[in-house]
Amino acid sequence: MDLSTEPAKVRAAEAARTSYGRLVALLAAADGDVPAAEDALADAFERALMRWPVDGVPANPDAWLLTVARNRRRDRWRSAAERSTTTLDTIRDAPLHIDHFDPDEIEDRRLALMMVCAHPAINTAMHTPLMLNTVLGFTADQIGRAFSVPTTAMAARLVRAKRRIKAARIPFVVPDAAALPSRMAAVLEAVYGAFAIDWHSGGTATRDSLTAEALHLAEALSALAPDDAEAHGLAALITLSNARSPARFDVHGRLVPLAEQDTTRWDQHLIDRGMSHLHAAHRIGELGRFQLEAAISSLHCARRVTGATDWAAIRDLYLVLGAVAPTLGGAVALAAVTAEVDGAQAALTMLDDLGDKTGHFQPAWSTRAHLLEELERSRESGAAYDKAISLTTDPAERAYLQTRLARLT
Repeated sequence: MDLSTEPAKVRAAEAARTSYGRLVALLAAADGDVPAAEDALADAFERALMRWPVDGVPANPDAWLLTVARNRRRDRWRSAAERSTTTLDTIRDAPLHIDHFDPDEIEDRRLALMMVCAHPAINTAMHTPLMLNTVLGFTADQIGRAFSVPTTAMAARLVRAKRRIKAARIPFVVPDAAALPSRMAAVLEAVYGAFAIDWHSGGTATRDSLTAEALHLAEALSALAPDDAEAHGLAALITLSNARSPARFDVHGRLVPLAEQDTTRWDQHLIDRGMSHLHAAHRIGELGRFQLEAAISSLHCARRVTGATDWAAIRDLYLVLGAVAPTLGGAVALAAVTAEVDGAQAALTMLDDLGDKTGHFQPAWSTRAHLLEELERSRESGAAYDKAISLTTDPAERAYLQTRLARLT
């Protein structure tokens, strides 16, 4: 029996990272009341922090949390206040609907919750944020920053969307083949969002569990919709990116740029899996953003075998990506790749042509700083590094930029 406090807190935190979405999905499936499920689970985690240091960490923490949260929900269903305000449905509201589930067998409920979040009855703009919050456990603050929306506004929108799920009586089911395509785009965006947010919270802040979760969900979606090219494209992108993650940081947690990474540390098994998904997407013959980004990642991964990077081919793919799915990030990446082909000045001109759009976009400033450094325009490069550092929230990336700035000055 583990009587120390710290290991219990660590296990509770681990369960929160790895199991939050699974448990919420299972608890909310009873009546579609996501806020109530989240409240019950929050109570369970609070009780875990009280009891585990005393009683020891249970053999199956997820089962323990599910049981406590389930009992909290039962108490609410049985309360006099609930009986006086809600008509109980003995089939829908009976707690037995979750008694026969094991916490390790909740994948379908989690996918069902994602499909619920992408239901037409929910505001389209909230599909992806709602999934990021309820299924993947991102906070309103994290989602707000990703979508450039104030935290309070994002929190209020999430609350309204969750209430809408129950009010509209949206069933917790994976839709049939006819309805699935209309929801897949939003679901794929949410999984991509989870991967992208986690990928850019590196160093000691990296949440490996969420990266693995995004990979699992991407591959589950590609299995659910084997004829969806973008589902395979997303699975390929996340898998190929994860293949390089072992080399992204050194033993001290310092960021290692892609060009300087030790390719022998890349995971060849994941590269092969990613290429398999990319080939599956190609056979379907419907070009999309995720496939293009995966193809770019595959060319980077090819350096493990060839020892060189085909920058010209990567630039061509970025040009196609800009035509298919134009984004500011893609435009900045195209400029960075152009520097490898046509030189720093050509790339800097491309950044200049983006104008005011790059004002608060951190990747644009870090790229500009590097290009100016290449051109030996030290004073301007230093100013750009200062700006990039001021816009950087990730500790590992900030430390890397500060090192570059110190080397420059």
